[in-house]
Amino acid sequence: MKSPFRKISRVASIAGATKWYLSDDCLLAAKRMMYVVEYHRFFLRDLELIMIWPSRGWLSRIIVPTLLSGALGAFLWLWANSTAGAIFIGIGLGWVLLELLLGPTAKSRVRVTGISVDFSLVKRMRRASKVLAEIDQAVRAARDVAVESPVSVGDQQSASSAVSAPMHSETASAVPSLADVSQTNAF
Repeated sequence: MKSPFRKISRVASIAGATKWYLSDDCLLAAKRMMYVVEYHRFFLRDLELIMIWPSRGWLSRIIVPTLLSGALGAFLWLWANSTAGAIFIGIGLGWVLLELLLGPTAKSRVRVTGISVDFSLVKRMRRASKVLAEIDQAVRAARDVAVESPVSVGDQQSASSAVSAPMHSETASAVPSLADVSQTNAF
């Protein structure tokens, strides 16, 4: 039996990992911390925005290890062994190159109707556009299914007269227009 969920992202940390799954009607976050798994389900029709931004701590991920490795390498070069010093200086330079190639780390926020949750959706900013494109496609498909209503040929005349008839305020607020949906879509 094939699962309706497909994995779109995995963000690992020291404390655990969060795996993100996408289905036809929801976005699922499985957050694992040690032996406990928390599941958070976000329905696509209730999704207001997903915001991803570069974290400010990214520069410290470059500067601190590089300075420590460089200082240790210089200390070893001068007072112990030039080979050991060169190794630690090389590690510092390798760290800088690796961090620059991977790009800035990311933070994210998911907001659905009534709640805003800070979960890591992606680890690095370079993957954010790909993950957001998948979610955007699923949200648009879910909202298109919800907005479309099949109209047969015989019902077209009654549907056109219903469009010209004035609507009550309760009915107008219950049926969102496509323009309202695209305005709240923050992708």
